[in-house]
Amino acid sequence: MNAKQRALRNRIREQRTTRRALKAVATGLPQTARTHLVAAGIDDATAKRYAGAFSRGTTPTALGQTEIKLKGRSRKVVTTKLYDRATFTARLAVYRPKDLTAAALFEQAVHSLAA
Repeated sequence: MNAKQRALRNRIREQRTTRRALKAVATGLPQTARTHLVAAGIDDATAKRYAGAFSRGTTPTALGQTEIKLKGRSRKVVTTKLYDRATFTARLAVYRPKDLTAAALFEQAVHSLAA
């Protein structure tokens, strides 16, 4: 696979992830921190990296359950923290990672939600 095809596949994957997150947040139901971060304009890899730290210390609006795949065919049900839009926006206003590049992305996300 050449570089153009790889870049196109990555862009398509990113657009699908963003679109899926925007649709999920638009329902008004509580969503995970990662989904909210992607919908706010942060790329999926960064959202996955900082979702755990973002949600630490914040009381979730609701709790959900999801299945994760383990080795082989086994699966495990885990509890997920879900946040409504108000809780997410309040946390996003004060949370900044130590990495300056990621902090700039979070700052842009705050301004995009405020607009």
